[in-house]
Amino acid sequence: MKILCVADHIDPLVYSPNAKQRFRDVDFVLGAGDLPMDYLGFISATLNKPIYFVFGNHNLRKLQLFKNPGNNLTEGAEGAGYLKNFYGSTYIGGKCVKAKGKLLIVGLGGSILYNGGENQFTDREMYWKIFRLIPRLVWNKIVHGRYLDIFLAHSPPRQLGDREDDCHRGFISFRWFLKTFRPRYMLHGHVHLYNPNEERHIHFHQTHIVNVYDHYVLELEA
Repeated sequence: MKILCVADHIDPLVYSPNAKQRFRDVDFVLGAGDLPMDYLGFISATLNKPIYFVFGNHNLRKLQLFKNPGNNLTEGAEGAGYLKNFYGSTYIGGKCVKAKGKLLIVGLGGSILYNGGENQFTDREMYWKIFRLIPRLVWNKIVHGRYLDIFLAHSPPRQLGDREDDCHRGFISFRWFLKTFRPRYMLHGHVHLYNPNEERHIHFHQTHIVNVYDHYVLELEA
């Protein structure tokens, strides 16, 4: 299985007439935030694949639609309401979804609070978002034998691929989440990798953390 992951920057290798051929064997797409919705719409229209995404701390013009979805709320198979197929994409912030009928994916967007802007949170607030997911995670463990497979976030955990400036510090709460629920992968953006030789990968307990800035193709064993 192959998953195209995108975050933070409109990548010319993805935003291209050749994208359909280049990513023809991708099964679905994950968006880790800070991307305009029309970019996700282009990917959806070009690849004709499901897209699941979270918001970051930029490109938030459509965020209010997801905070107050009104009549656009769609009831998913998992029993939790979320906006579905908006720009061909499904928002999973604070949700758990099952992709391709088997992969359990949890989404938590936003960044650490640094200037009072939208979609920024303190660590205490992020802990609360995590605690609200616990009933579903426990249900996953009982039914599927695991809490989740992929944790999709915008920000990294603290001191695991983050930076020391106020804006790019990661969440301490994410370290607790990874140690407690042990996803196979955590995918995030937020920290830009301008040098192609910068390391994307970190291992923490049982989780492989990947910074998916620009784009990254994650290959999973069957």
